[in-house]
Amino acid sequence: MRRCAPSNRQSVPAPRIAPADAAAAGFTLLEMLVALAIFSLAALALVRLQGVSARTSVDLNSRTMAQIVARNLMIERMTDPQPPALGASDGTAENGGRQWSWIQQVDEGDQGRLLIVTVRVDAGPGQSPAVLTFGRPAQ
Repeated sequence: MRRCAPSNRQSVPAPRIAPADAAAAGFTLLEMLVALAIFSLAALALVRLQGVSARTSVDLNSRTMAQIVARNLMIERMTDPQPPALGASDGTAENGGRQWSWIQQVDEGDQGRLLIVTVRVDAGPGQSPAVLTFGRPAQ
C-alpha cells in the first residue's frame, strides 16, 4: 500500500470581521426605515393613479353616452319633415337605461332659409355637457 506524504498545508482560520467592519456588513435600522418610506410613497402613488384611472373611465363612458344621445337627437331633427320651432325647448331622452336631459335652441340663419339648431345634453353633475350645433333647411 502506498502512503501519502504528509501535506505541508495548514488549515487557514476563517477571517474574522473586525468590529469596525461589522456596521458595513449589513443595513442599519435607519437605512431600512428610509427604504421602506420610499417604497411606501411609490405604492401610494400607484394606488392613487389607479383611482384616477377608474374615475376617468367612468367619466369617458358618461361623456360618450351623452354624445350618442346628442347625435340621436340631431338625426331626429334632421330627418323630421317638419322643422323644429324657433326658440328654446327642453326634454328628456332615454338611452342606455338612463334618462338624459337635453336643451335645444333653434335660431334662423341665412335669411330664413336655414335653421341653426344647438342641442345640449347634460352628462351629469360635475361633467361637461355634450353640445352639438348643426344646420338644416327651414322648409
